[in-house]
Amino acid sequence: MEIKVIKSTKIGEKPCPPDSELGFGMYTTDHMFLMDWTHTDGWQNARIEPYRSLQLDPAAMVLHYNQEVFEGLKAYYLADGGIGLFRPGKNIERMNRSARRMVMPEIESEFFLQALKELIQLERNWIPHSEGTSLYIRPTMIANEPALGVRPSNQYIFYIILSPVGPYYPEGFNPTRIFVSDGYIRAASGGVGEAKTSGNYGPTLYVQKEASAKGYTQVLWLDARERKFVEEVGTSNIFFCLNDELITPPLEGTILPGITRDSVIQLANHWAMKVTERPIAIDEVIDSCKSGAMKEMFATGTAAVISPVGEIGYKDENIQIAGGQTGELSRKLYDELIGIQYGRLEDPFGWRMPIG
Repeated sequence: MEIKVIKSTKIGEKPCPPDSELGFGMYTTDHMFLMDWTHTDGWQNARIEPYRSLQLDPAAMVLHYNQEVFEGLKAYYLADGGIGLFRPGKNIERMNRSARRMVMPEIESEFFLQALKELIQLERNWIPHSEGTSLYIRPTMIANEPALGVRPSNQYIFYIILSPVGPYYPEGFNPTRIFVSDGYIRAASGGVGEAKTSGNYGPTLYVQKEASAKGYTQVLWLDARERKFVEEVGTSNIFFCLNDELITPPLEGTILPGITRDSVIQLANHWAMKVTERPIAIDEVIDSCKSGAMKEMFATGTAAVISPVGEIGYKDENIQIAGGQTGELSRKLYDELIGIQYGRLEDPFGWRMPIG
């Protein structure tokens, strides 16, 4: 399918602050990619056009039945001046997996990647240059058929928007404080916890607001059945360095299969570390923090990459991890991943994809 390009006549009019003032998700670029799907014609009308508001009927099914999936990845200026992506095939694969779970149409992988490349190359002047900054990419699919009644939609819009970003957390690469929720849950077995869909995020905002009011950066969720086993942080997967073992909860359908999570596991194995995917109880976490056996704790995700955890709040008690300092492994993983993403280090895994 050919991608039609309609260039904006207002290029240069949108504000974009210096790299040091970017924040996360506050600005969008001049153009966006869109295409449409119907049950009779499939995907059609692929185009890049000036960024604009979407027009939705009040009965659009996404507004009533949550048929929506999305992804998040980044583009970077590489050390040689080119542009690179980090494992985009994994994001495309995950979005199609989310779409299947939400009974939505999949997108052919090569065309998806072509759309990403063409849009990013058109908007290359929006990519910030400083270390720790990037062009955040948000592919999204929504059901836009105007109909009331619980069933899969007969039409969808797929679109991609771009946003120049700085660090996700105000702390930057410094230890965060996370709050353990034992009163509310994020996802239950048999649900859609492993899909990247908006319905997994809206219900978490209430607890996130409470945690923020208490000075915490994020929420650490426990399993739905027993409120005993650690699952994931609100926007990230979680890792524990316990003695000489790196532990992370297993993928069993309730947590997001993170691309950064997988990258960390591969890197740790490459470094001959012992890596275990197993259930870990919050009581084990707390006891090991108090005894000193917990050497490090960190979260992983596309937005923040590696986010060290310096303190957790659980049952009205605040417990520090390793004196509240950034751990050696967290720093090493962050430096390695950032180095690969920006093209400053060798890429033995073939994760970096130059696109022009």
